Amino acid sequence: MPIPSAISTLGDLRRAVERGEIRHRNVHEEVRDNLIEKLRAGGTLFPGIVGYDDTVLPQLVNALLSRHHFILLGLRGQAKTRLLRALVTLLDDVIPVMPGCEINDDPLQPICGSCRAQVAEAGDRTPIAWLERDARYVEKLATPDVTIADMIGDIDPIKAARAGLQLSNELTMHYGLLPRANRSIFAINELPDLAGKIQVGLFNILQEGDIQIKGYPVRLPLDVMMAFTANPEDYTARGKIITPLKDRIGSEIRTHYPASRGDAQTITAQEAWMVRAGAAPRVEVPTFVAEVVEEIAFQARQDRRVDKRSGVSQRLPISVMENVISNAERRAIVGGEDMAVPRVTDVYAALPSMTGKFELEYEGELKGAETIARELVRNAVANVAEGYLSHLDPRRVIEWFDLGGSLQLADTMSAADVLTHARAVQGLVDLAHEAGIAKQAAAPMLAAGVDFVLEGLYATKKISRSDERGYHASDTPVRRPSREPSLEDEPRVQSGGKKKYYN
Repeated sequence: MPIPSAISTLGDLRRAVERGEIRHRNVHEEVRDNLIEKLRAGGTLFPGIVGYDDTVLPQLVNALLSRHHFILLGLRGQAKTRLLRALVTLLDDVIPVMPGCEINDDPLQPICGSCRAQVAEAGDRTPIAWLERDARYVEKLATPDVTIADMIGDIDPIKAARAGLQLSNELTMHYGLLPRANRSIFAINELPDLAGKIQVGLFNILQEGDIQIKGYPVRLPLDVMMAFTANPEDYTARGKIITPLKDRIGSEIRTHYPASRGDAQTITAQEAWMVRAGAAPRVEVPTFVAEVVEEIAFQARQDRRVDKRSGVSQRLPISVMENVISNAERRAIVGGEDMAVPRVTDVYAALPSMTGKFELEYEGELKGAETIARELVRNAVANVAEGYLSHLDPRRVIEWFDLGGSLQLADTMSAADVLTHARAVQGLVDLAHEAGIAKQAAAPMLAAGVDFVLEGLYATKKISRSDERGYHASDTPVRRPSREPSLEDEPRVQSGGKKKYYN
């Protein structure tokens, strides 16, 4: 709702609350009430959150309905921070506050000394201000250098000197992040990185709902919803969540990576920079290329040479997709084409956006990140190609290579050049059409289809590929049919007295 211009004083606010025009409630009740309204209305609770509808979101809804402080526990790149920031949509558009107050004090129930004194002096004539909901989300990345003064507060001798006050006066308090998040949502990312003694400082706010700053005999009853994120403790070697703090957190909610390739594609399409503006060629990404990009992450997460405890972030396919499109753009710009269509071979050009996104086990370190990345791409192509080519008959194409043919292509070749070379291979263009490329498709799209068929046959080991010869007949040796030795075979005696027959 817009800021109520008719309510400008404490008296106006009291009368509006009595008439029911404004609801006076704490943050947990506010979030709960607004969540209930959203649930009744139906639709999407948290726009932009994909793949959690049946797992994470029901648990989060239960935590919010229970008025719990909660923690999101999961590996990197699982949308934990995005989910926390989406909670802002459950807050009221505006709330009344004391003007100029550092802790967003409630005019009806002020807790800081200066606001109480102001209300006592002016009464219903006390002016009020309005705070919008976007300003009511406070986020802190936990780092080892965070102090209790940063989080809770400290004595401010400069404030005392300027006001001529004794240091024992509560008006000399310097408020930390937590008091400044009063009547808001306060999120702490990477909670285990917070030093143990700082975690102890959060005990009271989670259980009793108040804090105490330094030696002041004053307890501030804050109105805060606390939310945390963390990686699983078996991965986070930098620190841990102390047990008494875990005990005070109402709900522990486990996040996860996308369960299906479709969900992963939706996330990448939402997050990656795929729509390029300006004078660049128009970009059109084939479905099979998008599937290959996502499948790389799925392959990496199950590869024994990749560290499972570290995880493979969803940022990997997002970064790879952006690099793949850029390689296609570069080719289209140099070749004077008006449409940039990524090919599967462009994924190999995107290795720099891939190798830094996963941690390797000892066996993987021996091979090297780039070698592992290439193998992941090949496995991803093989997996996706099975869905497109398994019902097709590629024998004509394979026979052409078996008869000595070879095809040298490069990711810098224009679509016209790729198709010129491809038409020399019997059945190759027809196979691309059968795999899903429309007959009337533009040359760049057809070239991408041809490239996918060739890479699919290579990934499934039906043909081979090398830098010198390009695509050629499979290097896998064909086993000759065995037969029993005959009398015409000359017996030869090896060392050890055993006979071996040579044909």
